[in-house]
Amino acid sequence: MKLNIVQSSIINFLNWCHSPFKKILPAQTFRYAACGGGNMVLDVLLYFVTYNFILHKEMIDLGFYGISAHIGAFLIVFPITFFTGFLLAKYITFTQSNLDGRVQLFRYGLTVSGSILLNYIFLKIFVEIFEMYATLAKIVTTFLVVLYSYYAQKYFTFRTTISVD
Repeated sequence: MKLNIVQSSIINFLNWCHSPFKKILPAQTFRYAACGGGNMVLDVLLYFVTYNFILHKEMIDLGFYGISAHIGAFLIVFPITFFTGFLLAKYITFTQSNLDGRVQLFRYGLTVSGSILLNYIFLKIFVEIFEMYATLAKIVTTFLVVLYSYYAQKYFTFRTTISVD
């Protein structure tokens, strides 16, 4: 019951925000951008707090291995934003999917893994082969990965199956 209230409140707010863009952007694409952007902001804020105030920019000593603070912060924050991203995609953006939630979660994990791999590959290619400035390479890479992610989630992770009776 509470989930439905939160879900409908978020969707209503996003529909209100979407109204000026209705003619140029489908609602689902707008929701995807808003949810993804919100999750990205959450990711950056959690990373900042974790890196600066929880880890104090210091190595994590596991006794047998040391993890740098910037990687440690990523490892701590990633599971949180992975699940918030999944929940936003499932309950706000791709609500029409009738696939089982466990299947969606597994597929979401695959698409996120693909996004991480594509980020790595594109950055290596753009910076090391094309000798592009790193920041510009990151911008181009982000654009390409967002396109991949949207279509992978729409047509694979949260696809709508058609039942034949």
